[in-house]
Amino acid sequence: MTIKEAIIKSLDDLIKPATYLEIYRHIIDKNYYPPFKGKETPENTVSAQLGDFIRRADSRVKRVKFKDGIYRYYLAKNESLIKDEELIGDTEQPPTKEKKSYNERDLHPLLVTYLKNYNIQAKTIYHEKSASRKDKNQKWVHPDMVGIEFLKLENKSSQSLQWTINRNDTFKLISYELKKEINTDYELKEAFFQTVSNSSWANHGFLVAFYFNESLHDEIKRLSEAFGIGVIELKTNPFESKQIFPSKYKELDFKTIDKLCKINKEFETFIKLTEKIMSADAKYREDAERGLQAFCDKPLKTDSEIIKYCKEKNIPLENDNE
Repeated sequence: MTIKEAIIKSLDDLIKPATYLEIYRHIIDKNYYPPFKGKETPENTVSAQLGDFIRRADSRVKRVKFKDGIYRYYLAKNESLIKDEELIGDTEQPPTKEKKSYNERDLHPLLVTYLKNYNIQAKTIYHEKSASRKDKNQKWVHPDMVGIEFLKLENKSSQSLQWTINRNDTFKLISYELKKEINTDYELKEAFFQTVSNSSWANHGFLVAFYFNESLHDEIKRLSEAFGIGVIELKTNPFESKQIFPSKYKELDFKTIDKLCKINKEFETFIKLTEKIMSADAKYREDAERGLQAFCDKPLKTDSEIIKYCKEKNIPLENDNE
């Protein structure tokens, strides 16, 4: 058989995520590829061939990056036979130097910076300040962040016409749910349905995470299409962040907006400032927009500022999951 056939055969035998060295040893033990004998660094050949499977998007082979930073490979057809803990690296690892962690909310400035590049202003909603913070029934009511996007027409005459005819088409309200990592199917579904619940009031809802396990891509796509929730993969450099799947537009749910205004003053202020813009005469509209901008979170302005912030918050500067 060929080297690639030997790799596929070995992965089928192992039925678990395996490193390139484990796959190489299995090939040698089973004598699946006799030409390896006598060759220099044949294990590197296996590593290169595995990389080729991924680069060519070969649907047979998947990989997952373990907590030790090492990639492990497995067959897509065997995914249902692999336990969740085997896909996130919960196997015994040699002791390593403990890394300082960061808080989920530390990711907010990175998302704000990314959104600002698309003319979206965003504000963190502190659920701990809500009147219902002790009510467990209100657990999945608050979005982590809210955003607003205004449609900016270039010509002032067309702007005035649009605002006169239908102001509702001049803006969109957006809800964001942020997670540090989503590694397992269980974590994905919990985060997804939390996003669905927290964004029911908004025109658009997004699930944002700093890391998505590659093996979850198909399930993320299915859930996104089924529920209309968009997905954003956040990067250390916010300008390298990407929208994996879009969000479907829906009409605003004013009953839920009213409920959120009652229980959270910051959300109420955000809505008040939005209403002030919508009701302002043209000559006062820019002042009203500046008021909202001052209330919203501030983006990081330069690459140096981004790097400094990430170091201070212990956010990994290397976020290459390719």
